[in-house]
This record gives sequence, C-alpha cells and structure tokens, in this order.
Amino acid sequence: MALSVYALVQMTDYMFHIPENQAVAYFAFFGTVIGYNFVKYDGLVRTKKVQMRNSLKVIILFSVFSFFAVGYFFFQLQRITQMVSVAFLALTLLYTLPFFPNRRNARNWAGVKIYIVALCWVGVTLVLPILNAEITITTDFYLKCVQRFLLVFVLILIFEIIDLANDDPHLQTVPQQIGVKRTKILGLILLSVFYVLEFLKTNLDSKQLIVNLILVSVIVFFLLFANEKRSKYYTSFWVESVPIFWWILLMIF
Repeated sequence: MALSVYALVQMTDYMFHIPENQAVAYFAFFGTVIGYNFVKYDGLVRTKKVQMRNSLKVIILFSVFSFFAVGYFFFQLQRITQMVSVAFLALTLLYTLPFFPNRRNARNWAGVKIYIVALCWVGVTLVLPILNAEITITTDFYLKCVQRFLLVFVLILIFEIIDLANDDPHLQTVPQQIGVKRTKILGLILLSVFYVLEFLKTNLDSKQLIVNLILVSVIVFFLLFANEKRSKYYTSFWVESVPIFWWILLMIF
C-alpha cells in the first residue's frame, strides 16, 4: 500500500510537471506505513487480542523506523504542506480512535469509511505534492482531485465486495446497501466518469489517454470478477498494486 501511495505521488509530479519532489514522496511512503499499521494493529494490541509474535515485533520495529523517517522528511516540507499533513493525520486518528463519548471510531461509522479513506488518499498523493511545489491552483487541479477520488473509491468498492461475508452488517458498506451487482454497475459508471474527465484538461495528453484507458480496463476486470470467494491476495496484492501498475505504464509510454 505504501508503494502504491508513493507511485501516486510520482504520478502527480508527472501530471503537474513538478521537478525533484522526493521529500513528499518519501514522507507519504513512510507515513502510510505508520498509518496503515496503526489502523490495522492498534486496536488488536490495545485490547490484547493478539500476542506479540516475532512477525508483529518486526512490524513494530519497521514502524518505529518509519516514524523517525517521517519526522525527518516532515521538516523538509514547506510550512503549508506541514500544516495540511497534520490535518490528514488528525483524520487518520479519527478513523482509528474513538474520540467522541459513546461513539466508535470513524472506521465503524455506518457508510463513512469509504469516503474518509478516499479523501485521505487524495490529500496525501495529490494535495500535498501540489502545495509543497507551490503550484498555482487551476481547474486541472480540481479535475485531478475528482479523478483521484473516483479511482480510489472504485478500488475500495472491490475491497468491500471481497470482504462482504466478513464485514459487520452495521458498517453499511456500499455492497451491503445496494448489493454486489449494483455496486459493480456503480463502479463501471464512476470509471467512465474518471476517464471522460481527462478530456476536460487544459492541455490534453494523448499518451495519458492511452495509459488511462489501459488502467480503466484492468480495474474493470478486477471489478467484474470480484466476489466473496476470492483469495485475500486478490485485493491485498493485485488490487492494491493498481497504482503501481499505472505508474509503470506511464514510464513505459
């Protein structure tokens, strides 16, 4: 997942012609390691539902290293980028920890999870690089924000279809609310919007259109063949690697 975030930052650099911007890319990479591990293991460790196996100790050790790396790259960012990154950190904590009395964390709020995750991905992989490079905000920026949100949203839909049998019914995920078939139709519609938005850019890039078409075709394949019986590697490896595949496609073209 961290590699996917890194790849999307690199995509942003290419799309907006941002020169050397590795501080943001590495900050996003190591920040994702910390955020993902915190979200996944914090509750289990605090409630002592898992034992401190060697594998978990390695994960904690790598997370500690990532924490210091995040701190190092954080102080290489512009002040405005630092402030906005703290805001997204707060959103991640809200997603994980129950801040409000008698309320569960935002991860368990009915129907909210998918929007928070997609928003965080847009913020870290698109907003932060633009702010740090002091790029002028134009219509293209807002178009890319919508595109990035739609892309992540559809990828999460695939996760929700795969996890349908195990998710708490109270989560009210999209497949739980409208069914698998309609979720897939929704995903196809959103992917169509994602692709069409590319034509609204100020400077149309023919190579980007080809790359995006291949990307959409691959995601459509994953979406149509998603079901509850798929292996966990269907999402945790193949679907999560889609942003990396997108970046590689761009480098090839």
